[in-house]
Amino acid sequence: MPEFLKLIPPQIAISLMEDALGDVKRSKESILTEESYGFIVAEDIIAPQSLPSFFRSTVDGYAVRSIDTFGSSSSMPAFLEIIGEVEMGNSALNELEPGQVVVIHTGGMLPETADAVVMVEDSQRLSEKELEIYKAVSHGENVLNPGEDVKAGEVIIKSGTMIRSVEIGGLMALGIVSVPVVINPKIAIISSGDEIVSPEKDVKNGLVRDVNSYMLSALISQWGGTPVKYGIIPDNLETLLSISMKAFNDCDMVVFTAGSSVSIRDITADAIRSLGDPGVIVHGVNIRPGKPTILAVCKGKPVIGLPGNPVSAFVTANIFVQNTINQLLGMQIPIIEDRIIAKLETNISSKAGREDWVPIKLKRSHDGLIAEPIFARSNFIFSLVAADGLICIAPDKTGLNAGEEVIIKTFQ
Repeated sequence: MPEFLKLIPPQIAISLMEDALGDVKRSKESILTEESYGFIVAEDIIAPQSLPSFFRSTVDGYAVRSIDTFGSSSSMPAFLEIIGEVEMGNSALNELEPGQVVVIHTGGMLPETADAVVMVEDSQRLSEKELEIYKAVSHGENVLNPGEDVKAGEVIIKSGTMIRSVEIGGLMALGIVSVPVVINPKIAIISSGDEIVSPEKDVKNGLVRDVNSYMLSALISQWGGTPVKYGIIPDNLETLLSISMKAFNDCDMVVFTAGSSVSIRDITADAIRSLGDPGVIVHGVNIRPGKPTILAVCKGKPVIGLPGNPVSAFVTANIFVQNTINQLLGMQIPIIEDRIIAKLETNISSKAGREDWVPIKLKRSHDGLIAEPIFARSNFIFSLVAADGLICIAPDKTGLNAGEEVIIKTFQ
């Protein structure tokens, strides 16, 4: 298996996979905006109107002609006539003549001849019709202009954006009650190994319960995919080939999770090759844990083989599976990621030339967060359960020192 002996740095492996997958044809559908949280926008969304659509007050007070307040101060107030009130939700019917004002509330529509608003606290009402103003206002003060937030015809949400609560609010403000989104890709999960049994079974005689299918399903759902489990497949090439082809035909992507022995890796690689060209792109990544990872593209569909050990599968899924799902969705990668800075509690050694990922438990101290490494083997799932995140040791380092600031990639 010569290709496995040539370990590739993770970032190069990602680039090779992205290039091999190329442009992805995505299916889309229109769904209710109120139900679109977490979906990816399928096409640019254009503002159908300006927002605000009229001149609005930003404060409670009095709509005025700013020229009528010129020179006003506490020692020399301006005296103006109150001629009415702008009712919320209605057009401002009053047109101001020189020396006139109307009562207005936050969000209210200014009369056509008004160009500013005096705040309540900068005025005093002398009677039902008389107002004293202690502070001059300039043109446009305390006023939102039409289109100041969004202009009609402007791209308000770009294709590839993940819809959050704020996007939903913005769409509703413009009356956009349905939105085109990318249909979540179906991701097949195939777990193989003679020693793997379903979680409800008793474990004896060398058997272990299936962890990865369920952990990967949760991760795939979190990343915007629809997981489809194809059960536990024995270490038999003929059976694996049959199930792999069915999963490949049914889904948009296939993820294998298998044992780490050379023979099982061979079976998984052979099954992947049978799915079509160009086939295996990467077989072996210079990373710990997760060296046996397989990346492939078959007939335009991504296929990934993950190690069987749960920690290895989790780490490599977070690097390769998540990135590939993002590409399937056409997702714009957010600039802000779920990362936390903390000080390392103890030294961590590493091998130069290899990217190492270590689970971390966070603790609070009087001077900030402390990152406590969790040293465990890659088949210990509860090393992840106890962790708050992972740190990456770059391949150009031989370790990290106690007291050093580290960046923790948090996970849910």
